[in-house]
Amino acid sequence: MNKVAESYGRVKNFLGEVNAELHKCSWPTREELTDSTVVVIVSVVLLGVYVGLSDVVSSGLLKILIR
Repeated sequence: MNKVAESYGRVKNFLGEVNAELHKCSWPTREELTDSTVVVIVSVVLLGVYVGLSDVVSSGLLKILIR
């Protein structure tokens, strides 16, 4: 029973420390979060278009070289 109480104490201590650290963090405002989300979405779309076009061009070149 002593080990159970000791484990419970450790978990409680850990969660208390996690809570204290989370209060020290600076959280983004809704505006900052929205701006960052837009940047990520635009970046992913542009990268997807680049990879897609590269694939089409590479496939075309390989078809020409193989014939």
